[in-house]
Amino acid sequence: MGLDLKQLVVREKTKLESFQTKVVAIDAYNAIYQFLAIIRGPDGMQLSDSQGRVTSHISGLFYRNINFLSLGIKPVYVFDGKPPSLKSAEIERRRQIKKDATVKYERAIADGNLEDARKFAQQTTAMRDGMVEDSKKILSLFGVPYIDAPSEGEATAAHMTQTGVAYASASQDFDSILFGAKRLIRNFTNSGRRKIPNRNSYMEIEPEIIETQKTLEALGLTKEQIVDVGILIGTDFNPDGFERIGPKTALKMIKDHSRLEDIPKIQEELESVPYEQIRKIFLEPKVSEISKVDFGEIDYEGIVKYLSEERDFSVDRVNSSLNRLKKAIEKKSQTLEQWFS
Repeated sequence: MGLDLKQLVVREKTKLESFQTKVVAIDAYNAIYQFLAIIRGPDGMQLSDSQGRVTSHISGLFYRNINFLSLGIKPVYVFDGKPPSLKSAEIERRRQIKKDATVKYERAIADGNLEDARKFAQQTTAMRDGMVEDSKKILSLFGVPYIDAPSEGEATAAHMTQTGVAYASASQDFDSILFGAKRLIRNFTNSGRRKIPNRNSYMEIEPEIIETQKTLEALGLTKEQIVDVGILIGTDFNPDGFERIGPKTALKMIKDHSRLEDIPKIQEELESVPYEQIRKIFLEPKVSEISKVDFGEIDYEGIVKYLSEERDFSVDRVNSSLNRLKKAIEKKSQTLEQWFS
């Protein structure tokens, strides 16, 4: 579902180049789901190799990290661990959406409606066995570190920004704000156009950064209070939120009454919401304690061998992208040598 804080947070447009030399902790599952949803053929089918194994996520990670490393960005991917038990309702809701979308996809294919087929196919996106291992393998070949979080990956990524190990966390979800990320980057990719669902038009997509402290100051809230705002709107741990309460109403309620327990209008509904547990998930999350992250050397030959021989990628395209990366790294190295000489 994703927490709907878009109307409230202070968002600033930025560019990927702004993060040169900076460590960015990326919500791995969030990124992989994006690749699986978007990188598809005209009929909505994901890319796959000769054995029928999906490769959309590998393709996305390959080209995205070529771009990051070419710009001197230092990505670190954080993978989810065991989800909190309170997330089971949201997980079931997502499963049902995928099930319904599968039926609609098959109907669209039968009708020859490729536009609808692609739309519904994206809604069926799911992680399958082996995808996490595939992702970790390509990251390792790039020398890009990854972290296995004990629970929510966003929580560990946010914690890394608090301790200074990472400059920012990157995710499309606003939950990172509730987990206490100092900075959240959304649309962490090149600027470009994205098709608007169900419309024959496009919107411009640019990276944006949200500094949590700026948002709290602008809203006049504490970190505890913005968690209560999130609970009123609806989080992954109470996906339905509170009846007829949107972001602006939630903000007004917390500003007027300070906390959930003091809002007269919601007391009856509040009795059925485990709000204290949800607060604890965000304010005292289970995280990995990371003191530093180590980046390895890029295994160019290993990347070519894995992608071309094991996953049927075009050798020419892989080499072309890797050569672009080599040139970018060499150029940056020469610039540094001139700077310090």
